[in-house]
Amino acid sequence: MSKQIEIKKLLDQKVRQYNKIDFIEKDPICIPHQFTKQQDIEIAAFFAAIFAWGNRTTIINKSNELLNRMDHAPYEFCLQHDAKDLKKIIGFVHRTFNDTDALYCIEFFKHHFQHQQSLETAFFTNQVTGKQIKSVEAALTHFQTYFMSLEDSPKRTKKHIASPVSGSTCKRLNMFLRWMVRKDEQKVDFGIWKSIKPSALIIPIDVHVARVSRSIGILKRPQTDWQAALELTDYCRTLDAKDPVKYDFALFSLGVIEKFI
Repeated sequence: MSKQIEIKKLLDQKVRQYNKIDFIEKDPICIPHQFTKQQDIEIAAFFAAIFAWGNRTTIINKSNELLNRMDHAPYEFCLQHDAKDLKKIIGFVHRTFNDTDALYCIEFFKHHFQHQQSLETAFFTNQVTGKQIKSVEAALTHFQTYFMSLEDSPKRTKKHIASPVSGSTCKRLNMFLRWMVRKDEQKVDFGIWKSIKPSALIIPIDVHVARVSRSIGILKRPQTDWQAALELTDYCRTLDAKDPVKYDFALFSLGVIEKFI
């Protein structure tokens, strides 16, 4: 049996083990699963993804805290808040993300949703030219520029919205895109965005995924950066060309849950 066949057998087995409904409860993806309206799902998923570094229980708790400050109706809150409502956000902190960042996100969502029905167009449509954006790399680069384009955007907030231009892995936004784009028969990922196919998605790579990937020989690049994310995704496409990011379930779970290697 070749090494690639062995790796595919291992990773496919781990995908089957973890890509199922039981995964939701202890993962930040449980946050958008609290909602049914698409815009609520998008906003809740965005915050849960942006908060996703560190302990998963803390990520979930802080996501719930912010949503509760938004009356557990994020779309309505973003569009219809007044100055009194915004006071509820004051004092929110999650690691380096604070109330200044949260308030700007709310301002951005109000601006965007006043003109668009979905956050999908913030990534995959150029707001100036109206042209479609056809790759994840271009979408992430565009989104950071668009997100920070409002008047008086806080410089500090930009660090929470990664871009491939800086070499970042864009782990959290790639995870958000996985949630929104990947169609999942197990109903973990939502698959509500259609601008790109799941085959075009990029693996959300962090230190755990990178460690496991290097240990089993599917990632050679020593730096954990955007090029590493592309290299790992290219390998995963050799295992499943239509759904390479399903292996995020395997690699993440091997690293974080099973403490593999």
